[in-house]
Amino acid sequence: MNSNRSLLVMGLFLVSFLLFTTWQQEFNPEIQAQKQAQVQAQQSSGDVPASSSSDSTTSDMVSKGKTITIESDVLRLTVDTLGGDVVDSDLLKLNAELQSNTPFELLQDNSNLTYIAQSGLVGKNGIDTNEGRAQYQASADSFKLADGQNEIRVPLTVEKDGVVYTKTFTLKRGRYNVGVDFNVKNNSAETIEVQPYGQLKHTIVENSGNLAMPTYTGGAYSSSETNYKKYSFQDMEKSGLSIESKTGWVALLQHYFASAWVPPQNQDMTLFTRISEDKRFANIGYRGAITTIAPNNEATIQTALWTGPKNQHEMAEVVEHLDLTVDYGWAWFIAKPLFWLLTTIQKVVSNWGIAIILVTIVVKSLLYPLTKAQYTSMAKMRMLQPKIQEMRERFGDDRQRMSQEMMKLYKEEKVNPMGGCLPILIQMPIFIALYWTFMEAVELRHAPFFGWIHDLSAQDPYFIFPLLMGGSMFLLQKMSPTPVADPMQQKVMMFMPVIFTAFFLFFPAGLVLYWLTSNCITLVQQWWIYRQLEKKGLHTRKK
Repeated sequence: MNSNRSLLVMGLFLVSFLLFTTWQQEFNPEIQAQKQAQVQAQQSSGDVPASSSSDSTTSDMVSKGKTITIESDVLRLTVDTLGGDVVDSDLLKLNAELQSNTPFELLQDNSNLTYIAQSGLVGKNGIDTNEGRAQYQASADSFKLADGQNEIRVPLTVEKDGVVYTKTFTLKRGRYNVGVDFNVKNNSAETIEVQPYGQLKHTIVENSGNLAMPTYTGGAYSSSETNYKKYSFQDMEKSGLSIESKTGWVALLQHYFASAWVPPQNQDMTLFTRISEDKRFANIGYRGAITTIAPNNEATIQTALWTGPKNQHEMAEVVEHLDLTVDYGWAWFIAKPLFWLLTTIQKVVSNWGIAIILVTIVVKSLLYPLTKAQYTSMAKMRMLQPKIQEMRERFGDDRQRMSQEMMKLYKEEKVNPMGGCLPILIQMPIFIALYWTFMEAVELRHAPFFGWIHDLSAQDPYFIFPLLMGGSMFLLQKMSPTPVADPMQQKVMMFMPVIFTAFFLFFPAGLVLYWLTSNCITLVQQWWIYRQLEKKGLHTRKK
């Protein structure tokens, strides 16, 4: 295999990989095997919040109370006092658009999109029922973290039948994890029972993105049996989720951002999904364990709401496996150390583009032995071409004899015919890992490089990087030790740089920068390896 064919293999692999990724997201969602009849029975029984309370809390109720705002240094929440639902979350340190100075709005409730975080208490003495939601009272309309404060706590209260229910929101400085705790003080003469729930309601939408940059919008969950699993809107429509667990969380994901409810861990919980009757909204949520409170006693149920960017380190501190929402696919075991290397280098150089270049240099340096073996094998195969051609003329159509003699020749000359192919196959998982690292890293969002590249997560606005990348591929072809003989392959190879350039026009600039840097390093490595081989008498070019 020569380097032209290597490029052909890489091109076919890239196209196949992108097509497979898109097909997986669009046409082959993994569906948890659940019996729809069981889900419907649970919903109709009134035991699942997505039915017993969410007929009034998620899809059908249009009445609202007044709203209050709670603000920290990184997060501003808008809370509806009717139910205490979070109906808006503004990420104050992240712009909606590049240089827009408008905070990114994650949770929102408007004519275009409903995406809200609901929670409450159901059960025998719950305050969220089919008849209505709890109408909480707040001491003010707005609350803000003061300078020098590390956290702000905002209680909302309601009293019913001698029981005081307090829902407290806690925002901490620099954190996107919000504490949402329920305190129930039973001043009545009877024992009461309450059951917490939390759910995320989202307008059903299709996945966005394109072949070069597919993105996922939909649900995900973690349970005692499953560390992390996506559960798309299509999955919810086909088979409602209903899982008993002792640990876990539920989430809604989109590119770079996530919202998640984290129930009390190591307690009984049910993870569920529900589709509204009009098929417009999807809910993914949990129902927690029943809490029993004796007369003149009180109990506190602690829950958490994540609403923010997919910051892996901070997510991992909130609850186990929440950081897996940064989904690297099957190449995660390579992507995670690559991401660590990328962030470590960025801390030193303070530029994500330079960090990408340096990571590429490190990776290509580590793979240099494979690259050397690949081109050495190509050069040796080039030397054997006259003998192989002689065999073809001698044995004609006797393919069996031809194959035997070729294997004998390879053994005598100590040449591995797969030596040029295996290094490429070994490098492919690393490319996939880098692809997903750059795709999933929210740190690259709106991260500038130099000059015209103001956002490494977006495509090059002037297509300069893709054109340079195509040029580097053309030079790699020209340096090939052996030209392609087959006319059809010649035509394919002639258009390969053009095809790659067309694909990379729509890739994030950071990924194109990686590929361009990789090609440039390969050009230098290839030149150096050929030069050393020619000194040893191995001809690398056809004379």
